[in-house]
Amino acid sequence: MNQIGFDNDKYLRTQSEKIRERIDYFGGKLYLEFGGKLFDDFHASRVLPGFAPDSKIRMLMQLKDQAEMIIVINASDIEKNKVRGDSGITYDLEVLRLIDAFRELGLFVGSIVLTRYAEHPGLVTFENKLRDLGLRVYRHYAIPGYPNDIATIVSDEGYGKNEYIETTRSLVVVTAPGPGSGKMATCLSNIYHDHKRGIRAGYAKFETFPIWNLALNHPTNVAYEAATADLNDMNMIDPFHLDAYGVTTVNYNRDVEIYPVLRAMFEKILGECPYKSPTDMGVNMAGNCIFDDDAVRRASKQEILRRYYAALCKRRRDMGSDSEVNRLKLLMQQVGVTVADRPCVGAAVARADETRQPAVSIELPDGSLVTGKTTPLLGASSACLLNALKKLAGVPKEIKLISPEILEPIQKLKINHLGNHNPRLHTNEVLIALSICATTDSHAARCMEKISELRGCEVHSSVLLAAVDENVFRHLGCNLTCEPVYQTKKLYHKN
Repeated sequence: MNQIGFDNDKYLRTQSEKIRERIDYFGGKLYLEFGGKLFDDFHASRVLPGFAPDSKIRMLMQLKDQAEMIIVINASDIEKNKVRGDSGITYDLEVLRLIDAFRELGLFVGSIVLTRYAEHPGLVTFENKLRDLGLRVYRHYAIPGYPNDIATIVSDEGYGKNEYIETTRSLVVVTAPGPGSGKMATCLSNIYHDHKRGIRAGYAKFETFPIWNLALNHPTNVAYEAATADLNDMNMIDPFHLDAYGVTTVNYNRDVEIYPVLRAMFEKILGECPYKSPTDMGVNMAGNCIFDDDAVRRASKQEILRRYYAALCKRRRDMGSDSEVNRLKLLMQQVGVTVADRPCVGAAVARADETRQPAVSIELPDGSLVTGKTTPLLGASSACLLNALKKLAGVPKEIKLISPEILEPIQKLKINHLGNHNPRLHTNEVLIALSICATTDSHAARCMEKISELRGCEVHSSVLLAAVDENVFRHLGCNLTCEPVYQTKKLYHKN
């Protein structure tokens, strides 16, 4: 299992220090574009073992008296009812969720910006809803010739047509429910308006990956390419940084491609560009907080394997593509890993071959492997989960944690009253049954106490799992992969 290789406390301290320095550099006001996830950054925690999933928001909490949040959403994403892949909720609902989450932490949400504004019924309804909730809402418009027609963009016919976002604090954090929302354009537009009003302000970018001071082919940077394989993003040497300083740094293609345009915009707005390279724009101390490079490399290689299996499953469900799978195969070759480097894969597949039924394997924190097979009472995921908890709790294999007298009535309820065709218990049902048994059985109670130790464990299934089982493993903090195979040969499958 992964060993800790990242100093999270150092990261929180140094990252917030660098942001304060950037605020001072620009005379007391900074628009900070926040890329990636502010909450629950599990990709970072997987490839940088020791990185806490809530590190970014904890870092912002150290600056909350200086900070206000602007949430940006592309109007077309509202019109299309665009859905986040991780949470399954639409972007407009994600805006409301973010507002609630920020407020619960005591962070001030200053305003909502609707970018590429073009009036349509869904957008008007959402805009009115935000205003009824007492939120300040601003409209930004599509600019003809964006991003190359600098003369039009940086003029009263471009940024000048956008509504000026009134801000009151020195750190303005610009975030969004997803990519393509217009965060950077929002920052630059308001800097344009600030400059016209005689207000000094600057821009910086907070994006963890790729890590600029790791090698281009370092597995952590390659894992970022794996995470964005569907977008076809590519890491590359920052040629502007190399030319300006003679130092090799890593950035990604879209930032490098847009830099000449940004430089020209800054020159037109401020008279000069404060940055000599895309790397200069970023505030990212993650690379300075790695203390065990071998641990980080191992963790990142495992993430690439997990992304490969995720792409295989997406393709099998008609949600992915051959190009994404092939891209990930190349990345695996680049860092020198194969599926054989994921031990739980071989264990699950071998158990499935032996039983001729679906099987699941869990790699426990000590590196040992536990498997579960399909039985008349339990699905393979449920059986494997119980076997893993038994091993962690030191309960003998022959002990039945949940008696058939408890399992059978649940099965009858599922089949006779809830419309299920599969009588076997899913993982959520098994955990509920186990918690009931724990009130009277010491073995079950000991197993319940060990559930937290499943966090970070690697899991593999020989078939695609039902959504309910996938969700349970995710909530337990397990890293799940599956073979791209359906359990049955039916033509219709629930994803």
